Amino acid sequence: MSKTILITGASKGLGRIWTQAFLEQGYQVAAAARNIEPLNDLVSKYGEAILPFSLDVNNREAAFVAVKKVHQHFGKIDVLINNAGYALFGAIEEASEEEARNQFQTNFFGALWMTQAVLPIMRAQKSGHIIQTSSILGLITLPFLGLYNASKFAIEGLSETLASEVKDFGINITLVEPNGYTSDIWKNESHSQGITAYDGVKKIASESGATGSFGKIEATAEAMLKLVSHSNPPLRLFLGKVALPFVKQNYEQRMAVWEEWATVSAEAHGN
Repeated sequence: MSKTILITGASKGLGRIWTQAFLEQGYQVAAAARNIEPLNDLVSKYGEAILPFSLDVNNREAAFVAVKKVHQHFGKIDVLINNAGYALFGAIEEASEEEARNQFQTNFFGALWMTQAVLPIMRAQKSGHIIQTSSILGLITLPFLGLYNASKFAIEGLSETLASEVKDFGINITLVEPNGYTSDIWKNESHSQGITAYDGVKKIASESGATGSFGKIEATAEAMLKLVSHSNPPLRLFLGKVALPFVKQNYEQRMAVWEEWATVSAEAHGN
């Protein structure tokens, strides 16, 4: 059955790959981006199956207006993919107030506004699937991506809570958890103004980075097609061969420490 998919951040990176894959599958796609010019070739090829539109997800009013227009145009919205986002690089101490707020405005609040806007439609349909492009950095952390990590941790908490709230309306929630990919998010990242005290630590972190383990974004298309077509999608879906082992190792280490301190934790209960 043909689905109508609304995706943000559709003009480049993972969003572009997924948009094209959905169109090739015969789905109708409402493709949102700040700059929709890169989508012109898809419009030429797929015609009325794609509805590109310019949107700044940071603007809550604009997000609600856009969702309403998409619904009026296609008559339904089966899937929302909140994919718009970017990464702020730098030590936590280095981030300015504006940089910190902007990181959360796009990565967290943009997804929140789009989610709030589409929920009444999906509740009325008694069906729907909201997919949040999170990251393994919403489950574990890497240094010098502190604000990005925090924005993805926030998406994790929001979405896991939402899943329990909307299940009875026939709405599914999925957090997509990619490992590192050779994507535009790393080519067009934002850097905080540096503090020289962190130069040495940054150098060590950079040299130890496993950039060779980055996946190819084109390889994610098949997984996303399986996800949007599944009748019982998972709450979390890891993308890439590094993601699950990396998170599993981290959580095993956490559990070991938590168990080590279990007696102290229990004593803190008071009875």
